[in-house]
Amino acid sequence: MKDLTPVFFPTDAHYTILLNTATSLKVALAGKPCRAFLSGMKLRVDRADAVFYPDVFVTCDPRDRQPEASLAKQHPALIIEVLSDSTAAFDRGRKFEHYQQIDTLQEYLLIEQDRKHADLFRKNREGLWVLHPAGEGDVVRLESVGTELVLEGLYEDVEL
Repeated sequence: MKDLTPVFFPTDAHYTILLNTATSLKVALAGKPCRAFLSGMKLRVDRADAVFYPDVFVTCDPRDRQPEASLAKQHPALIIEVLSDSTAAFDRGRKFEHYQQIDTLQEYLLIEQDRKHADLFRKNREGLWVLHPAGEGDVVRLESVGTELVLEGLYEDVEL
């Protein structure tokens, strides 16, 4: 397996957005069969023969709760990346191509760290990925996990 994660040095804003996002998801998923994971958990993409460390991802698949999945998950419903200048092109391009090979993946959320903006890609019934942009004052509806994220909340304590 190849680790295709580019080397970068996250900023205060990156980590704050990541923490706010993960915290919001943790609260929203309480009592549901879905679990959110942070960037330290591996995500294996067998079809790409690769391993990634997404900023945040959610899996609701019982296969990811098995003992053999304790070190790496394979069946996310939602993947979230906080964009940085050094990784944005990869996150939007090649990495997204690899992620699209995951059968269970329904949504891919890209959150910018230098302005209040996010791009949600959702797979439709025909298997096409449709863009749903969100800006200041918007709510991001995550159908894959049955919750919403208030965009303003993701930027709490972030100085833009």
